[in-house]
Amino acid sequence: MARVVVIGAGYAGVMAANRLAAAGRSDVGVTVVNPRPDFVERVRLHEHAAGATHAVRPLSGLLHRDVRLRVATVETIAERSVRLDDGGALAFDHLLYAVGSTAAHDLPGAENAWHVADLDGAQALRTRLRQLPGGARVVVIGGGLTGIETSAEIAYHYPFLDVELVAPEVAAWLPDASRTRIARKLVDAGIVLRTGRRATAVHPDGVATDAGWLPSACTVWAGALAVPDLARRSGLPVAPDGRLRTDETLVCLGHPRIVGAGDAVAPPRHVAAHLRMSCQAAMPLGAHAADTVLALIRGERPVALSIGMVGQGISLGRRDGFAQATHRDDTPRRFTLSGRAAALVKERVCRFTLSSMRFPRAYRWRSGATPTVPAPTPTTVR
Repeated sequence: MARVVVIGAGYAGVMAANRLAAAGRSDVGVTVVNPRPDFVERVRLHEHAAGATHAVRPLSGLLHRDVRLRVATVETIAERSVRLDDGGALAFDHLLYAVGSTAAHDLPGAENAWHVADLDGAQALRTRLRQLPGGARVVVIGGGLTGIETSAEIAYHYPFLDVELVAPEVAAWLPDASRTRIARKLVDAGIVLRTGRRATAVHPDGVATDAGWLPSACTVWAGALAVPDLARRSGLPVAPDGRLRTDETLVCLGHPRIVGAGDAVAPPRHVAAHLRMSCQAAMPLGAHAADTVLALIRGERPVALSIGMVGQGISLGRRDGFAQATHRDDTPRRFTLSGRAAALVKERVCRFTLSSMRFPRAYRWRSGATPTVPAPTPTTVR
């Protein structure tokens, strides 16, 4: 039997494990290794932090019935096995690397801030928000999707708090009209926009910026994401930011038994330069990684990655939202949707992710860029 070990049970890992198990091959055994017995809906962590929902679901109800779950953390990856933090080890014939991402602490004093990059961070912020008295100031650092959604969610559920958003720009990657509309919606929600300034350090009682000091009873860091250093620690090839380097098919360079998926992998730019760390990219990456593993088991040549993006949905509290349609390369199109309709679209997308993982063989995605070079023929491994 081909032993497949999947490291990580996020969007990419669960999709990959379920797609492998649903292939119906009796000669393939799948084991998922994850630090907790739960699946975390990361797209809802800002909601979780504000108390709007509970972003945790038991993996027992999401993983395919033929997938084994090992609750542990992988400490190192060897040539044919992984060592676990509980003292055990798992041998594999194929490894699927899907360890995801978490908050990057690249701002001085970031340890003084809360975040929503993972469940522990969102839960800590949830607890802190409930402790704040009326009129307390909450400062959110970051004008990207996480900063926008988190500040809007907090303002919606805690109207008695003073919420401020600090960033050089809000939604800087979107067209001017979209940026203006989102900014207006945030202001209408009661959020003070401190744009044109950059946070330089976080302190327990406030935020230092290049335009002066901002007192804060609760600072939320919504900046860049980082990946675990497991691949680097294990001596595997990594990009400068620590992501696992793969070929066009998601096979790890120089390690034909290892396939990557999700936020923590770095495929070649000609097939993945447009893919941002997101659920929208993780799901097809996980499905493609599973197909690559099955091709390797059959001794066939895996196909090159091809993923096209669809759009960007932004929740602005429970009753408002904004959706920006995009081309396959994730550049904006002219079509946008706003208001209650956009909020409903975003909610449907969040629900669709779970249903897709439960029916992995039926999952399809939009094709993307055609590789400019053919995918190499991998070494056959069994």
